[in-house]
Amino acid sequence: MKYRIVDSAEEMKINEVVRLLKMTYWADKRSVEQIEKSMRNSSCYGVYLDDENKLVGFARVISDYATTYYLCDVIIDTSYQHMGLGTALVSHIETMPEYAGLRGILITRDAHDLYRKHGYEVLNDRVMVKSLYC
Repeated sequence: MKYRIVDSAEEMKINEVVRLLKMTYWADKRSVEQIEKSMRNSSCYGVYLDDENKLVGFARVISDYATTYYLCDVIIDTSYQHMGLGTALVSHIETMPEYAGLRGILITRDAHDLYRKHGYEVLNDRVMVKSLYC
């Protein structure tokens, strides 16, 4: 399966992002307007399948670029989960120079194993933090 990761909200169609976020338990009630505004005020990343030219993954990062970043809205289309795309997307984001040396924060109730691979540690049942020195 050939895929590519894009680093810009401008490379994604809003209806494709909305479709993905509606698959989640945390963003399924967001309006299109909320999703658009969140994308304008974040760094957005997407996973496209080359053969189908279809967006199958999405994530956002909110950061001050000095101390902390918040990784959020990480989603892989349910039809394409467990194929390594989530790991590839998070790996891509984690290697971005603008986040190097910053503390990473995320909230999840069910994907702890994915994020542990990237140096995150569980603080409580949902909050995970990656230390400044990972």
